Amino acid sequence: MKEIKYFIESSVIIILFMIMKIFGLKISRLLSSFIFRNIGPLFRSKKISHQNLSYALPNINEAKKNEILKKMWINYGKIFSEYMFIKNFRNDPKFSKKIVVENQEELEKIKLLKKPVIFISGHFNNFELMAMHLEKSNINLAAVYRPLNNKFLNPIMERIRKKYICKKQIKKGISGTKELLKEFKNGTSIALMIDQRVSEGIQSELFGQEALTTTIPAQFIKKFDTVVVPIYIERLIDDTFQLKILNTVKFSKNETVNDITHELNKILEKMIMSNPDQWIWTHNRWKV
Repeated sequence: MKEIKYFIESSVIIILFMIMKIFGLKISRLLSSFIFRNIGPLFRSKKISHQNLSYALPNINEAKKNEILKKMWINYGKIFSEYMFIKNFRNDPKFSKKIVVENQEELEKIKLLKKPVIFISGHFNNFELMAMHLEKSNINLAAVYRPLNNKFLNPIMERIRKKYICKKQIKKGISGTKELLKEFKNGTSIALMIDQRVSEGIQSELFGQEALTTTIPAQFIKKFDTVVVPIYIERLIDDTFQLKILNTVKFSKNETVNDITHELNKILEKMIMSNPDQWIWTHNRWKV
């Protein structure tokens, strides 16, 4: 039954992708954001999204929550439509100029050091563009990703990611961590999202609530005395993206894995709070 569901789901998505490719990016964004705004909440738990907002922003009312989630779904739809044009963002200067980068100098410093670093971020707007920009900036990079549950759709997304976003894609999990270790020892920097719930993580406070959080950045920091570079991306009103390379963070040798993980969550909180409707609230982040 699940395979039938996944087959139907992937078929619908592929048809939508084909339609969007014909219509072009501008119309596709409008179409997709309309679909996601109206249908998206039916497929993802509205209760989870509202509960997550209550954890992070306990003082806002239901009207404000609905406004944030409405904008989130519109952004979600735009991201979906942009997958069919990801090649253009990679190769076409007309598309590339829509990504405005702040603090590019930080990447140039990293390249001069010739040592691998850990790039961290979360699922902010079109998060795929962050790893793409790092690789286009000639950073030797491996990106950690979570395979889709849909076995029909996952190969398509993996192909898109490897061809246009980041060539070195490493699956999340124990085997992926071993591969990351090997790549890092060979001088490859790592990019990963720290906002997903991971069963092999530790409980670390996020917005005052305990959340299972990855310890990969903290473990690499302790083992290799490396640094962390937070990255944030935001969609502006004209669908231009502002990509911010934040300043490098160096941790003390005395800090524990738990301490470092907690501090990274604090950085994530600041990113989320800077523009709440840019983050994807539908993940069951605080699930016990």
